[in-house]
Amino acid sequence: MFPEIIEYLKDKDLLLLGFGREGRSTLEYIRKYLPDKKLTLADKNPVSLDDKNVETVIGECYLDSINDYDLVIKSPGISLRDVEIEDRSKITCQVDLFLKFAPCRKIGITGSKGKTTTSTLTYMMLKEAGVDTVLIGNIGIPVFECIEKVNENTVAVIEMSSHQLEFCSASPEVAVFTNIFEEHLDHYKGGFTGYVNAKTNIARFQSEKDLFVYGEKSDIPLFVKLDGVKSEKMPVSDETFDLPFENEHLLGSHNRTDVCYAYAAARRFGVTRENAVAAANSFKGIEHRMEKVGEFGGIIFYNDCIATIPFAVMNAVHALKKVGTLIIGGKDRGLDYSEFVESLYNEGIDNIICMPDTGYSIGKRLEERQAKSNIIYAENMEKAVSLAFENTKKGKICLLSPAASSYNVYKNFEEKGRHYKSLIYGYSKKEG
Repeated sequence: MFPEIIEYLKDKDLLLLGFGREGRSTLEYIRKYLPDKKLTLADKNPVSLDDKNVETVIGECYLDSINDYDLVIKSPGISLRDVEIEDRSKITCQVDLFLKFAPCRKIGITGSKGKTTTSTLTYMMLKEAGVDTVLIGNIGIPVFECIEKVNENTVAVIEMSSHQLEFCSASPEVAVFTNIFEEHLDHYKGGFTGYVNAKTNIARFQSEKDLFVYGEKSDIPLFVKLDGVKSEKMPVSDETFDLPFENEHLLGSHNRTDVCYAYAAARRFGVTRENAVAAANSFKGIEHRMEKVGEFGGIIFYNDCIATIPFAVMNAVHALKKVGTLIIGGKDRGLDYSEFVESLYNEGIDNIICMPDTGYSIGKRLEERQAKSNIIYAENMEKAVSLAFENTKKGKICLLSPAASSYNVYKNFEEKGRHYKSLIYGYSKKEG
């Protein structure tokens, strides 16, 4: 007998849209049970595949026929903003199918910022309490890779991006919505409104028995019609729970709030206050999120490349307290940086190193304001790191926190952050 999800898929005319890690895991899972099923794979980029039962649609027109199939399983990175969709119910994704068919309990976590830390902490708290749990989703593990490892006693912690939620028509038992800011405006029809609508799917389909945790101090109530959410609602802030942990990887009120989000979700499954504190104390941090690279030449370097919006940058600056040099800049996605410019002006950081594209425009606006900071322009990361070593006072922090995405130069923020770290190590060895 096939698993329920395979029964659902086996007689449908299927299109797999996108063939990155998630698309490959989808095909692999289907092939395990349906080795001879004919299906279509569409991707903008060339695909190398030895499967006579897969028809491929490759190139610029790969989205043209998506309305011709019974079901489209879409990869998260593909935008359908400019595609006329005749029936949205025919578009799905791994997360949607996992929510509908996986035989386990589910915690879903989303938000513009903080979802990775919150997801990891939730998972750690559950482990501390002896709960059978998995950490999957946008964290870097496609949910289909764990669908056969879970059972009715498993609690799956699923980090969910807006791209994964956009076409979901199911919600998890516990939904955590950390915050909402302008992000991914180029991905959704309707810009910010489309982005908010995608995020809201995390709670839109909950029942009265479910739990919706959201940021008490965020703007979520302004954008999410909470009256339309049937579940129990729990606003959370950094002061919601008395959790006496101490951890250099969880500095600042925003990180304390993430710990409270995690506990609010995990305690529904038997996690105690003691479990939560133990997990928070043992948290090792997230790469690229206020990650301490080390001290070199008397300068303390931090990598906060995951900070792609101004709010996250200022959280890091305030949490670390002694930032002497801030490196900013990345792809221009149409964000309004007016408040960020004002915040940087008032902060008075010694040096602000500005990289293309957004860094240049922010730097010029700070110069027009006659900011007290030393505004320095760097054409690339190599120059930025060199200038950081030259200009940062000993005992102070150099923080890479871009306030923009990395796609103008890099494949993703991970590549950018790792390049930054490698340059620091290389420069320090050369100088040493």
